[in-house]
Amino acid sequence: MSISPPGPAIAKAVIPAAGLGTRLRPATKAQPKEMLPIGRQPVIQYVYDELAAFGVSSVLIVTGRDKRAIEDHFDDDAIDPQQPEILYIRQSVPRGLGDAVSMARAFASDGPFVVALGDTTLGAAAGARLLARMAHAFQRARADMAIAVQPVAPAAVSRYGIVAPRGEASDEAFLISDIVEKPSPEDAPSRLAVAARYIFSPVVFDLIDRTPPGLNGEVQITDAIRLCVRGGGTVVCVPYGPGDRRHDVGNFESYFKAFIRMAADDAEIGPQIRQFMRDLLHEYGPPDDSPA
Repeated sequence: MSISPPGPAIAKAVIPAAGLGTRLRPATKAQPKEMLPIGRQPVIQYVYDELAAFGVSSVLIVTGRDKRAIEDHFDDDAIDPQQPEILYIRQSVPRGLGDAVSMARAFASDGPFVVALGDTTLGAAAGARLLARMAHAFQRARADMAIAVQPVAPAAVSRYGIVAPRGEASDEAFLISDIVEKPSPEDAPSRLAVAARYIFSPVVFDLIDRTPPGLNGEVQITDAIRLCVRGGGTVVCVPYGPGDRRHDVGNFESYFKAFIRMAADDAEIGPQIRQFMRDLLHEYGPPDDSPA
C-alpha cells in the first residue's frame, strides 16, 4: 500500500546510478557501488522499495559503464505488474548529478518526479514517509523543487551542498534563500546538508541546461537549484524526521556503518549481531580518545 499524500500523485522517480564509485575501490572494480549489500540486499533494492512504498508507478534508473549487474538484479521486479515498472537509460560518461537528472527529460517532462540517489537509503517505511512529507510540502508551497536535508557536523559541511534557510528553519518544512556546494566551515550558511532525496518539477531541465559545468566538467544539481532560487523560484526543504537513519555507501566508513546498523536491526539475527558487537567492544576496549 502506498502512502502518497492527497493531491496530484507523483507517479515517476529517477534513480541516478552511473557514478564510478572510485572511493570504494577495489570493492567496486567489478560491481556497481549501488549493488553492494547492506544487510540482506543491495542498497539500490532498498531505494526501489522506498519508491514502491511511496507509490510511484515508474522508475528510471540512470546507469553507466560496468552497471549491467543492476539490470540483472531487477529482472524479476521489471516484469512484476504489482511493482513499479523499471526503465533504464545510459549515461555514457559521468558528468555530475545534474547531467544524470537531465537524462530523464523524455521520461519525466510531464509532471513532478522524485530523484532518489541509488547509494543511499532510509529503509522502505522511513524513506516512503519522508517522500510523502516532501510531496506534501512541495504541493502546499506550490514549489518548483523540494529537497530533503539533515544537519551535519561543522567539519563535514565541505562535503555537501548546504542550504541557507529563509528565516527560521522549521522541523517540518522551510523555504531557502540560497544553496552552496561544499562550502568551507566558515562560509557555510548553515549546517543543513542536502540529503539524497529530491522532488523536481520539469522546470529543472531548463535550469540544468543553463548550468555551466564546474569542477572536472561536471554539472552539479546544486548549481541548478541555486539558479532556481536566484531566478525567483520556490525551493522548499524538508528535514529528516526524528529517528530517520541515513544509510549510504559513499565511502568505506559510511558503508561499514550502514552494514553494521542493518545487521544489528535484522529481524532474525539482530540479537546475535548485537551480542557480537558487545563482545567486540569488550575485546577491543574503549577507543583511545574515550575516557577510561
